Amino acid sequence: MNAKQNKILIVDDDSSIRYALTEALRSWNYESVSAANLAEARRLFHEDESNVILLDIDLPDGSGLDFLTEIKAENTDAIVVMITGNVDVKNTVAALRGGAHDFIGKPVRLEELRVTLRNALEVESLRREVKQSRRERAGRFGFEQIIGESAPLKKAIELAKRVAQSDVASILLHGETGTGKDLFARAIHHASERRDAPYLAINCAALPANLIESEIFGYEKGAFTDAKTRKEGLFEQAQGGTIFLDEIGELDIGLQAKLLRVLEENTFRRVGGLKDLPLDVRVVAASNRDLKREAEAQKFRLDLYFRLSVIRVDIPPLRERGEDVLLLANHYIEKTNQKRGEKKLRGLAPQVAEIFRRYEWLGNVRELRNVIERASILEDGETVTTEHLPVDLIEKNSSAPAGETSIFVLPAEGIPLEEVELILARQAMERTGGNLTRAAKLLHISRDQLRYRLKKDGAEIARDDS
Repeated sequence: MNAKQNKILIVDDDSSIRYALTEALRSWNYESVSAANLAEARRLFHEDESNVILLDIDLPDGSGLDFLTEIKAENTDAIVVMITGNVDVKNTVAALRGGAHDFIGKPVRLEELRVTLRNALEVESLRREVKQSRRERAGRFGFEQIIGESAPLKKAIELAKRVAQSDVASILLHGETGTGKDLFARAIHHASERRDAPYLAINCAALPANLIESEIFGYEKGAFTDAKTRKEGLFEQAQGGTIFLDEIGELDIGLQAKLLRVLEENTFRRVGGLKDLPLDVRVVAASNRDLKREAEAQKFRLDLYFRLSVIRVDIPPLRERGEDVLLLANHYIEKTNQKRGEKKLRGLAPQVAEIFRRYEWLGNVRELRNVIERASILEDGETVTTEHLPVDLIEKNSSAPAGETSIFVLPAEGIPLEEVELILARQAMERTGGNLTRAAKLLHISRDQLRYRLKKDGAEIARDDS
């Protein structure tokens, strides 16, 4: 660590001590300023932004302990080392409770001070690294990563943010498959006071009931044939943090009863265990089913539903999010370009954008991401065209009579026929790299007819190679 990066404020009414400390710090390559009283110390603390303070307790115009409180209120990361000739238990306890890093008695032993400063600054460096790591994690998993500007999505995000900062112990996320319930769960965790504790997730539909129980609750040695040692479950590992139970509607009815007991009593018991263990976790549950209807049909416990849905966040399907589909499409185009290390695709062809707006997207954001991934692999040009869209996407957007299919979609507001011709002419030129003859063949017209259409619009003709 570069000591010159840390400015140290010395606060002591004894001029000889201030001089001795200043010289010692200079020899250790630290910058320093000094004050003889609290008034001067306050001024220097604000002007010089010192992050290390050597602070005497007994000063002419007040107590250093009071100034310690002011310092920590303004800058919790400031390192304060208290110095006094009256070392007693009361002062020591008050200083440490007030946030002082350490306590040194007079006369000050310089080597002791040097070690104290070195240790304090190492701690501060680690603290900065941890904060940076938290900021990076929040950037990767925060609500900012949920792409969209539509009113339904913003409403869901706003509710989720408020819930994240509350002390509610259980949250229910409801939304169709592929709407991003896992993104919401992670964002809730990283926006909460639990962000520094673990975030663990399990898909309740992915494992049989007996395995889910041991994964969630853990087990004691000898609980069953293969239990050679004791194992901690997700609840135990996530203490202080968040556990995400995805597809909770698939959870076995017997396990639902056990989960309800855990949520009600804030205790759990390992499989094969006899002792209840304390629990401090937030449970975020998610389902693509309407759990209330499932409960009414006796497929899900009604009491568990009410316990989980103290706060219910409904995540809208992509078809209800308007222009978000285009924002997301361009987002995934950028992602695929970054993944492949090249700027291949630049956007959607106009008719593809219209198809995307009209399509139902039953697979929601996940389906859209897969469509873009497919196009990024197959497209030769710079835009996503209808040629490499999945057949289902084309057929379900066709405005042709029943039994017929078409790759052309008439926008609801209509479009001039000449504009359609020009769009197709440009696409043909893009696909053939500007080769007029080959582009004309794709459109089943003569080269002169294509040239006429392009010139009519003022489009530049790149070349005319046969």
